[in-house]
Amino acid sequence: MGKKDKIKMTQFGFDELKTELEHLVNVKRPATVDRLANARSMGDLSENSDYHSAKEALEFLDGKIAELEQVLANALVVKTDSSKGEVGMGAKVKVKVKNSEHTFHIVGEWEADPKEKKISHESPLGRALVGKKIGEKVDVEAPAGKVQYTIVSVE
Repeated sequence: MGKKDKIKMTQFGFDELKTELEHLVNVKRPATVDRLANARSMGDLSENSDYHSAKEALEFLDGKIAELEQVLANALVVKTDSSKGEVGMGAKVKVKVKNSEHTFHIVGEWEADPKEKKISHESPLGRALVGKKIGEKVDVEAPAGKVQYTIVSVE
């Protein structure tokens, strides 16, 4: 697998996914297996809704576990170097839009959370900001039209 196939993420994002995987494997899955065993012991499985529900939950968990294992196996942790004042993955970028300022954290796709102002390096804004320096302006197409961002600081 080449570098192109790697899934870029910050160290924090990698650690978060690893913690989530460990929780699913060590806590959630055993609890779901117990629930399935208890439901199975109730007798007639054809009309046992708890059995079918537990079985579906286990299948979902196993799918999520396999997905996280695949992501972590292909993860490429990107180191942040904001000393050059250049936007890169892992950087916190303060931008000015019209009369307001916003700070965004540039992260990998798996870490993105717009509510937390964590944007993917693959998003339109992330793509526009990566590689730019303090003072530069970038235009990004938004549903409401073109928006111009000025980079105020990079950390």
